[in-house]
Amino acid sequence: MGRIQYISDENDNITGVIVPIDLWREIESERETAWLLKSESMKRRLLEAGKREGGIPLDEACKGLGS
Repeated sequence: MGRIQYISDENDNITGVIVPIDLWREIESERETAWLLKSESMKRRLLEAGKREGGIPLDEACKGLGS
């Protein structure tokens, strides 16, 4: 994974950051999961879905959706 790079102004105050895309996607995924878990009904659905076995392949699901 790449390095995080900091951007600073003329007074050396950090004003921004450049984050490697893999890390950014991981952060976004964690934020989305945390947001979903705030809802008790969504939390229950996610936990139930995690226990589910079986399913259909992604390409088959896409065909069913007309993609």
